[in-house]
Amino acid sequence: MNSIVTPKAEMFYWLTILFSNTLGIALGDWTSEGTGFGGGVFLFIVLLAVIAALYFFTKISRTVLFWMAFILTRPLGASMGDLLTKPRGDGGFGLSRFVSSAVIAVFMVVCILLFPQRAGVIRAVRQGAPHRRITAREAGSWSWWW
Repeated sequence: MNSIVTPKAEMFYWLTILFSNTLGIALGDWTSEGTGFGGGVFLFIVLLAVIAALYFFTKISRTVLFWMAFILTRPLGASMGDLLTKPRGDGGFGLSRFVSSAVIAVFMVVCILLFPQRAGVIRAVRQGAPHRRITAREAGSWSWWW
């Protein structure tokens, strides 16, 4: 959030949030109807794994990969919510919303404990240019990756 320091960057951020939430939830529900609840969850986990592989094995912009992953978490969440809460007869696990929320909360805590994060350095990546550190002001302008 420290890199969102200009009105243009903030507008981009909030529009992305709006569209990713609205369209992502609709996409997750639509996908679950076609593939089943488990199939929808599996599909979005695979797509996120592909993005992770792109992160580790390519030089694609980290910003682009972040937003791709960010957007895919919305349909994953919708599909996961459907899988956990829909009745067993419909292909879900039949858990209550309370129990489903507890399952997700425990999963998040376990992930936080297993994958500790460290403070990082923002680096600009331009095609053919060496990595360089950038300031929050530069990061907020978005001009360094266009």
